[in-house]
Amino acid sequence: MAARLERYLADPLLARLYDAVRAAGPIRSIAVDLTDTCNIRCDGCYFFAEGMDRARAPGSDAVVDAFVARERERGTNFVTIVGGEPSLALDRLKTFYDAFRLSVATNGLVRIPLDGFEELPIGVSVWGDAATDGKLRGGGRVDVFGRALANYRDDERAFWYYTVAPGHAGELERVVARCVDNGNRVLFNFYGDLEGRGGALGFRQGFGAVRDAIEGAIDRWPEHVLMTSRLAEVVTTGTLFGDRWGHASCASVTPDHPANAERVKNGRPYDPHFRAYNADLATTRRCCTAIDRDCASCFDTWQHFSWVMLNLRKHLASAEDFTSWLTTTYLFYFINRLVDRDEGARLLPEIHRRTHTLTGDPTWT
Repeated sequence: MAARLERYLADPLLARLYDAVRAAGPIRSIAVDLTDTCNIRCDGCYFFAEGMDRARAPGSDAVVDAFVARERERGTNFVTIVGGEPSLALDRLKTFYDAFRLSVATNGLVRIPLDGFEELPIGVSVWGDAATDGKLRGGGRVDVFGRALANYRDDERAFWYYTVAPGHAGELERVVARCVDNGNRVLFNFYGDLEGRGGALGFRQGFGAVRDAIEGAIDRWPEHVLMTSRLAEVVTTGTLFGDRWGHASCASVTPDHPANAERVKNGRPYDPHFRAYNADLATTRRCCTAIDRDCASCFDTWQHFSWVMLNLRKHLASAEDFTSWLTTTYLFYFINRLVDRDEGARLLPEIHRRTHTLTGDPTWT
């Protein structure tokens, strides 16, 4: 295996990516719901669909400080900050920011200030063009996308976390164009339809048209798209080297949660450090985005990043597979500012050139 890896790393680009990831070091991560409140109700948001708001955030700063101290002692060095809406709890967000490397997801309605959060990666949600996004997230009354664009114009911290529904692939080009024109990059996510709306929102019709639209976006904006076509394929097909996506294979599970007792015994890779904490900072849940939902509705890109990253051994079979693993891992580090962002920006078009032209190993899909 060492000889094979050495052969792959004779490629100068792969060597640069590999060295950058190694220099950044291993990620010992957790996911934390910062608050149980939100300023909008998005149609299909897992946080409220799964009743995660029932776990109330602590009212005492001492509880937050004690949690941070415990996680630092446990070795945590990276925190994904999610639900409800983190911008509504800036003091608490600052406590985490000062203690860990962070990534935060926000709806964008309230701007996270630059002062005090200078190096914070901010994933700003959008679910479609102005009409679709306004309907799904603004209740038809609030232009969430427009307000978020204004809040994060030319903000180098921000990237758009664009959740695309199967029947709305035709909007993708114009949505990405607005994000790029706003001075930001784009990462794609895929709509799970937790409210069972069906039709254009129903995930069971598949994401083939969305993948095609992502391919077009990569061709047009290789310096701005933060997802490779191979990763998009993994997320939307739910297949990795013959293994099927689901609870039995998801790597972002809370290992000591009772719901995962059989999962951690099945031999598939998982992160033994990971925990998904509810807003009370005391209880955990099965995984990042679920209490008991059907994993067939989960197309969460972050969890699929982890699925790929923790399956390095399977990616060593060929140079193409290793390139897919390394570029996926590097993009995760780049998005989250764990590697030099200027070098990452320079390398992004070449990463797409390499991965976009791979013919594909049938073992991948």
